[in-house]
Amino acid sequence: MTQSAPTPHTTTTPEGALLHVQDVYAGYQDFDILKGVSLHVHPGEIVCVIGPNGAGKSTVFKAIYGFVRIRKGHVFFDGKEITNWRPQQIVQAGISIVPQLRSVFPQMTVYENLELGMYLEKDQRRIKARIEYVFDLFPRLAERRHQLAGTMSGGEQRMLEIGRALLLEPQMVMMDEPSAGLAPLITRAIFQTIRELNEKIGLTVLMIEQNARQGLEISHRGYVLELGCNTYEGDAQALLNNPEVRRAFLGGR
Repeated sequence: MTQSAPTPHTTTTPEGALLHVQDVYAGYQDFDILKGVSLHVHPGEIVCVIGPNGAGKSTVFKAIYGFVRIRKGHVFFDGKEITNWRPQQIVQAGISIVPQLRSVFPQMTVYENLELGMYLEKDQRRIKARIEYVFDLFPRLAERRHQLAGTMSGGEQRMLEIGRALLLEPQMVMMDEPSAGLAPLITRAIFQTIRELNEKIGLTVLMIEQNARQGLEISHRGYVLELGCNTYEGDAQALLNNPEVRRAFLGGR
């Protein structure tokens, strides 16, 4: 794996890609955090974005999801351009998000939290069917369906957030540091859950992760960002084996 060299950008999506972020510049007010970031995700892939603090990882997610305005560049999803769409339009297009900060409603039960995840759906039978589908994927949540979400462990709350993101049958889920705030054992369990969902239901995931090694270990491909620019990209195992990536981002030699 070699360091990515600048290449001409085209207006076509890479063949078969579900998501294509093309040469995006975005930031806050007049300051660009992202300076020409490009990435793509194919259906059924787990793709992990890593990099040091301040590299622009979270800004990539905010730009895709409409929380930060893209000044230059394009975002395509499922054959449509979604550049600068509003978050609700992004949800309706088929992208769900699991935010970094806890987003469960602690004084509501697990079931009630999941009901809120179906806010776009009016058919009560479908709402119940989708919630039962999530319970089938997460038996631990089924056992705690009547428990207040705020009384569950951090790992269980993260499972609830992931389950809620799956309710509307998204084509892709974006996960912002799924290991944030979790103990190492729980982190491993959450990463294992993500990989099992990918293998079991073909879940497509774009993930940013500060725990670079564990994020790449469950991913198919990865991107390294530094100072708002692509630095390395490619097969996740190749990135794990790359001595420069290991030295700079994985704490190895």
